[in-house]
Amino acid sequence: MTKFTYKSIYTILAILLAGILYLLLWPVRVDPAAWTPDPAVPLTGLLTPNERLAVVERLELPDGHGPEDVALDSLGRIYGGVQDGRIYRFQPDGSGAEVFANTGGRPLGLHFDRRGNLIVADAYRGLLAVHPDGKIALLVNSAGGVPFRFTDDVDIARDGKIYFSDASHKFSQAEYRLDALEHRPNGRLLVYDPTTGQTRILLDSLYFANGVAVSPDQQFVLVNETWKYRVRRYWLAGDRAGQSDIFIDRLPGFPDGISCNGKDRFWLALASPRNPLVDKLAQQPFLRKMIARLPDALQPDAIPYGFVIGLDMEGRITDNLQSPDGKPYGMITSVQADGDTLYLGSLKERAIGRYIGQ
Repeated sequence: MTKFTYKSIYTILAILLAGILYLLLWPVRVDPAAWTPDPAVPLTGLLTPNERLAVVERLELPDGHGPEDVALDSLGRIYGGVQDGRIYRFQPDGSGAEVFANTGGRPLGLHFDRRGNLIVADAYRGLLAVHPDGKIALLVNSAGGVPFRFTDDVDIARDGKIYFSDASHKFSQAEYRLDALEHRPNGRLLVYDPTTGQTRILLDSLYFANGVAVSPDQQFVLVNETWKYRVRRYWLAGDRAGQSDIFIDRLPGFPDGISCNGKDRFWLALASPRNPLVDKLAQQPFLRKMIARLPDALQPDAIPYGFVIGLDMEGRITDNLQSPDGKPYGMITSVQADGDTLYLGSLKERAIGRYIGQ
């Protein structure tokens, strides 16, 4: 062998050794916990795969992507926020998209209050109010001495109180994969009272507190625990006020946004079916820490799919809308009902989805 060949071998070995040491020892912020996933409800019977979401209409954004949540104002205009802070507004027929406001952060959950203000859960800025003229006011960005790291979703009760989630007090929206790999209860459910300006923590130690929805009878509020494949119920009134329980679990995918039609139905978006690799790694915190050192492109990701289910007031599945190939609209992160029409949000699409009941 030539001297050059030996040098090349030594270089390759050194690179390999450096790569191994990096995967094993490089400091990362995650502290993964071992856990055991509950088995998923099988995709049979009422949950049998179908193509009902194949007819979704796309309301294309002029620019940007990721309208994670959708809200409608009193005139039927349609709103969605994108990744660079802009909130787009469409006319009721889906035309005339224009920029309504720019939060300067990452708008996620959206909901209009009774005064016509658009309440925004901004992942980076906190809970905001966007007035009808587009001016923005900060409502709150911390609770219990802990700043919000990942303000996620929002709903408003009849009395004006604003219920919202802080998905993780440790990781930001850009770092959601790290929160998943860590799998520790970093999330919170909170309520903001606009009459007093006070914020209370209703539940902490949640596994990625995500979608929020108040029941139509105002008796309870739901919050999704994405990493646990379940929806938790917090009681607001009655003998169980202040207590919480599980509304539905063993979901076949990752629950993201949830909303109520105001009468008898909750609509739940499953952003992705379960990823078998994620469940297999549940008992392997050391391996998950190694994965946290990899580039995002090499980490487990959402499976392209369209998945929405309906739930009754007791958490029983009533409706099943799917698109197994994720077309024409995938990674659905929110559902907003307007009569028989469902408006869909997504973290990846460059459009708002509209599904007219079939």
